[in-house]
This record gives sequence, structure tokens and C-alpha cells, in this order.
Amino acid sequence: MGKRRAGRELLRSLSKKQKKHLREFGEEHPFFDKVFACRLLGCSCCCCLHLCFPLQSEDSDKSSAESDSETEVEQVSGYHKLLATLKTSPESESEEEEDESESEEAEESEAEMDSERSQEAGEAEGGEEDENDVPEEEEATDTAEQMLSQEQADGTDTSCDPRHGVIEEFTDVKHESEFSLETNFMEEESGDCNADRRDNNPFKQHMDKELEEKEIEKMSTLPRTSSQNQWPRLGQVIFSSTLEKQKTLKADKEVDVKQLHLHKPLESTWPKVNKQFLSAVDKPTDSCFTPLQRELFCIMNSYRDLFYPERNALTNGEEIRHAYCLHALNHVLKANAQVLSNNAKRRDRKPGTDTDDHRDQGLTRPKVLMIVPFRECALRIVHIFISLLEVNDKKRIDVSNKKRFKGEFGSDPEEKPPNLKRPEDYEAVFAGNIDDHFRIGVAILQKSMRLYAPFYSSDIIIASPLGIRTVIGAEGEKRDFDFLSSIEILIIDQADIYLMQNWEHVLHLMKHINLLPLDSHGVDFSRVRMLNLNNWSKYYRQTLLFSALQDPQINSVFNKHCFNYTGQVAVRNVPLTGSISHVMVQLPHVFRRLEADSVTSVIDARFQFFIDKVLPEYRDAIMSHTLIYVPSYFDYVRLRNYFKKEDLNFTHICEYTKKAAVCRARRFFLKGEKQFLLFTERFHFYKRYTIKGIRNLIFYELPTYSHFYSEICNMLKARDSGVDATWTCTVLYSKYDAQKLAAVVGIDRTAQMLQSKKNVHLFVTGEN
Repeated sequence: MGKRRAGRELLRSLSKKQKKHLREFGEEHPFFDKVFACRLLGCSCCCCLHLCFPLQSEDSDKSSAESDSETEVEQVSGYHKLLATLKTSPESESEEEEDESESEEAEESEAEMDSERSQEAGEAEGGEEDENDVPEEEEATDTAEQMLSQEQADGTDTSCDPRHGVIEEFTDVKHESEFSLETNFMEEESGDCNADRRDNNPFKQHMDKELEEKEIEKMSTLPRTSSQNQWPRLGQVIFSSTLEKQKTLKADKEVDVKQLHLHKPLESTWPKVNKQFLSAVDKPTDSCFTPLQRELFCIMNSYRDLFYPERNALTNGEEIRHAYCLHALNHVLKANAQVLSNNAKRRDRKPGTDTDDHRDQGLTRPKVLMIVPFRECALRIVHIFISLLEVNDKKRIDVSNKKRFKGEFGSDPEEKPPNLKRPEDYEAVFAGNIDDHFRIGVAILQKSMRLYAPFYSSDIIIASPLGIRTVIGAEGEKRDFDFLSSIEILIIDQADIYLMQNWEHVLHLMKHINLLPLDSHGVDFSRVRMLNLNNWSKYYRQTLLFSALQDPQINSVFNKHCFNYTGQVAVRNVPLTGSISHVMVQLPHVFRRLEADSVTSVIDARFQFFIDKVLPEYRDAIMSHTLIYVPSYFDYVRLRNYFKKEDLNFTHICEYTKKAAVCRARRFFLKGEKQFLLFTERFHFYKRYTIKGIRNLIFYELPTYSHFYSEICNMLKARDSGVDATWTCTVLYSKYDAQKLAAVVGIDRTAQMLQSKKNVHLFVTGEN
């Protein structure tokens, strides 16, 4: 009985994928990544710095050893021992059962949660079926051995299958010599070696310019001078630079592919790849770029830094992705073609001749770093690269480890989409594989591409902020950031999402990019550019920053960590109306201004203003059903502790709240058993649940995303006659919230509200 009970407890603790693996192979699923293990053990190492809502896929970065399939009798592993120590007591099991029953009651009270309950029930039934239908261990082991032998006979790389355990993070070392820049030469038939020698080539103009120490000193000490211009599609564009005599960039009305100085294969492939976005363009003369792409690529191709804060996943997200992929690939192909061409010159030179004209490399090989939030984004980027490199169906490029890449970065076809109806922008952002802990190196050499290349043999690195942070490490740990020393193009896409994850990872990256490496890594110093040897790489690095909004933290990265000598370009359009015009319910809005001496003191000033001026007005039982929207998690913890100390009747929901507790809190709030509901912005970002029963709404701070304001306000719905008149909405703001305030109420009202120190009352009729 003891063994049977222990076996049932073990199966109960396994996830659905682990049970499936046990049923198919007769052994436990390999232990997942270090981050997951550290969470179980309560570790606080660098891997545990992932402070965002846990949306990670279970398939990310597996690091455990694969079980020996030839062993007939499975031994008790350390994984089982670890699970045995994590067993809950009977009391905690009963509490979990109570939570589950309460969550089921809460789901029954709301129609939109019915689908989740049925899905949970289906998973529970599936779990019982898995438990009862576990085959004999020897038969499963034989089946696994047959599959492995069959795959090996077919020449398949079994390590790329997520079902098989991986000892450590996979890197492709088999094709190292084939993709080495030092040992390869330019193919004569390509003709690309002569194509990039033109004097007006933007790549050569930017990389071959030799700065003087006086200019470096100016960029380090003097402030930037700025000017603005109005472009047809981008709108108000701000140009800034420290160096004098910078040419003003003008938008091209029409673009000829041949005038862009693209690498030879891209001239023919780009119009085909970008054709999907040109159907809605009215002008047939501009046959290769949309109006937005044309102006963005004009800035990118000039090698200026760019900040574009109007990226929208629904409308222009893919257009922008294609544009910066074209620019990044064009840069890599030109840089590699220059190296291969110089290899041939060095090979053919006469013995004894010494020349210093072939400085064409950095201290390390990686040239482009692309930061994206999810694996799905990396998947789409690689697909764009492949499409741009394939001239036609007959001339397909050779892509190494493509099957493995699709398995790890693609979405699970068996995964059922959620039945809850969510906004379109949510579906666009969270499409596909949303694991946010990944990194992959890409090496490109003429007509071949290698995925999973080691970082020091890669041309392009695609990673998430968390994935790159775990490689860089922290003080006192094993650290490696030399591969960032010679990054020439840094692309940070969807920067607003990192505010919802952990912005510290982005800041940590910016502090470690373009530093002198601690090791030579086998570089030939006679080929290294002088700008790299002088530690001036950051003054040549181009940074492309794309976001869905303007935020002080994002602006700070662009202003303080971008030193490009060619200057910076930022799009600064001001909203005219604001998201308050999308509020569809009749609701009075009261904007209450608080005073603060500085940005650092506004946090304490807001808390004191709330507990002294705002909260006393809502303590009365009449002001029940009050939702307090809190954008910052730290403010949420501070308010929660204060509410507990004051013994207020409240409940709370944050991004770390378990599902049963969320359902229980929603039910208590709906029925009026709890007067207050503390609600974090990150929970709303990741879940988008509709909170019912709201009568009074308090925005402790203006939301990061302006459309969240209208979404939360539209959750108020009358359940009986006469309730509409009691609805209230209170918003706290200070003079330091100008950008967020303008996104909500518009630029005209913002100017009036910042000039006046009185509270502002607005009434939205639902027709504005």
C-alpha cells in the first residue's frame, strides 16, 4: 500500500507533459531548466531574477541529463527525491481542495469563466486517465529504444526533439569550420565583392569613418543640439546630434531598390518578401516599401539611432519587423563579404608584404543583437531571414538545425487556444510560443545559415532580456559578456512589453554592451578595426528602439545609452484626443493632482496623498465595490500591507496570485463581501479578465498603456436601475505624469490640467 500510495502521489505531482512522457517512454520527463529548479528549491540566483508573470513554456532551455534508455530497472532518481520533499501535508491538501471548490463556485457565477472550468475539468480527467493507463515499464522502454534507433538510422538529430533530455544548452559546433570567416573566401560567381566598394555605400561610409579624439570628447561632454521636421508618415521627427555640420535627413518620396545599396541577393528578394504589405498601398510606383517602411528604412540606412514609439502589433508590427530584418541582414552580408574579399587578397598577396589595409572586423564576431520578448518573435525573424536569402525556389539556402529550431520555437499544435474572448491586441501580442527565456546565435555565410551557432561564431544573436541576462550574469557569478563587445546594430523591439516583464534586464544589458572583452577569443588583431581597439565601439553602434508607447524609462535608455556619432532620430507625436474618448459608459472622471518636489519623492507623496485625502472618502460602507488599479507592483505591496494593518475589508489580485485565489477574490468582490479590490496592471496585461461588480474606480496612478484606461472604465456595467448615478472614477496624477496624462485626456486638456492646481472634473457621455 505504501509503494502504491507513493506512486500515486508522484503521478499527482507530475505535469501533464511529464505524465505523457512517462506513458510513452516509461521514464520521468527530464527535469526542466535551471530557473524552474531554482524556483522549487527557493534559490535566489541570477536565474531567479525573472520577475515577470510566469508565462514560460515548459520546453525552454532544458538542462537535465537524459535517462538511460538501456536500463531495465529504473532507479530512484534525485528528481523523485526532490518531489518527495515537496509533498504537501493533509491540511494543505484540504486547503487546496477548498480553494478548488471555491474557484469552481466563482466560475459558475460568471459566464466567461465557464470555459476555463471545463478546460480544467478536462485536464483533471486526462490526468486520471494518464494515471490509470501507464504501460508496463519494460514495454515503454523498448518502444523508446526502437524510436531512438529508428531516428538514428534515418540520420535525425534526436537532441532537437523536446521529448529527449538535453544535458546543456545546445550549440552547433559541427559546422564550425564551414561558417568560419577566417578560412572561407568570396565566391567569384557572386560578384558581391565589387558591389560594396562604391563610395556612397552607407555601410562603408559609417564604418570606415575615423573619428578624432576631440570628437569623442565632444560626444562625451557636450549636450546634443536638436532640430525637428515634419515627415509625411512618421509625423514630427526630432533630429539630435553632438557633432557639428550634420546633414538634415529628408524623407524620400519614392525609393528605387538599386539606390539603397542593398547586398546583391536582397535587391531581388525584398520586393517578393514584402509584397504582402503592398496590397493596401495605392501608389503603384513605390513597389518595394510601404510609406511607413520607406521612411523608417531611410533612417535605418543612414545608420542613425532611431526611436519609434508607435509600433502596433495589430497594424504595423510586421511591417516594422520586415524593415529592420532587411537592414540587419544587409549589414551582416556586407560585413561578411568585406571579410571574405579581404581573405582572398591576403591569400594572393606576395610573401613579405605587410599591409594594414584589411582592418574589417571587431574584437568578436557578433555584429547584430536583436532583443525580442517571445520565442514566436524570434521564429518570425528567422523565417524572414530565410525568405530574404532564397532568391528563388531552385536556389534554396542550406539552414542547419532548422528542424530543431521549429520544434523549440514553434507553438505546440496540440495546445488548445483559450476559450475566453480577449481583445484583438492581446491576441496579436501573445500569439504563438510566448516563452520569454531564450537566446540563439545565427551565423550567415554566403548561401548558408547556421542556427544555434555559438555566440562567438555568430553574426546575429536573437534573445529575450531574461535570456541575455542569464548569460551576462551578475556580480560574484560566472560572467560572460565579451560577445557584446563589437555589436554594431542593437535592435530592441516591443520595448513596452519589457516594462511588464523586468526592465532591469534591459538596463543590465545596456551597461555591458560594447565593453572591452576580458579575453582575446582567438582574434587576429591585425584585422581588428581601430575603433574597436580604441574602445570607441559604442560611438559607432546603431540602436533601433521600437515601442508601442512613450515612457520615461524607455526615453531614458534612448537618451543616456545611445552615443552614435551620426546622431539620433526620435518620433515625437502628441496625442490629440486620448483614450478617454473610447469610454462607452456615462461616468464622471475626477482627476486629483498631487504635489511632489522631485521624481524620486513622487512615490511617497502619492501614497501619503492617497491615505490622507482619497481613502477616507471611500471607507464608508456606501462606497462599496471599489477597485483600486495599481500599475506598480511595489506600490501594490505597500497598499496591501497598509490595508492589512488598518484591518480594512479588502481582497487583492496580482500577477503572482494563484488561479483559485483569483476566482475567490473576484467572487467576493462581485457579491460585495469585500469592499476593496487591489488590482495590478501586470495582471491585467497578462490576463485581461473582466472584473464585474465595479461601482467605484480609483486609478492610483495613470496606466502605462493608455487604452487600459478605457478598458477598465468600460468594465462598469449597471446591474439594476439607478446604479449609474453612483459610479465614480478618481485618478491621481502629478506634473511628472505628463506623457501618460496626454495619452489619456489629450494634449490640450493636459496643458490646462498641468497649469491649474485644482482638481479637474470630466464627464464622458459615451459619445465622445
